[in-house]
Amino acid sequence: MTQEKKTMDSANRSLLEERIVDVLKTVYDPEIPVNIYDLGMIYKIDVQDDSSVELDMTFTAPNCPAADFILEDVRTKVESVEGIKSANVNLVFEPAWDQSMMSEETRVELGFD
Repeated sequence: MTQEKKTMDSANRSLLEERIVDVLKTVYDPEIPVNIYDLGMIYKIDVQDDSSVELDMTFTAPNCPAADFILEDVRTKVESVEGIKSANVNLVFEPAWDQSMMSEETRVELGFD
């Protein structure tokens, strides 16, 4: 008897990714009044077939004093999404974050345009 690997369909994966984006928009860097998603700090959201999530994110500066708080907030909130089993948040600094990664709306809001 062979064990067939269960794969998630693209519609379900897209729905989970949308829910993840929604919760990421509730995570803020305490020093900046904009959520981390609109700041462009999330580089990758990869929902796996086993309902776990791999996230790559960065900070606006490598020495962010709130780094531990923000990373834990991201992990906790993503894991609270119905249908998500676990979240692994990878902190990356390549490519380096810059203002061009912010949404247009955020650049205007912060006075960069």
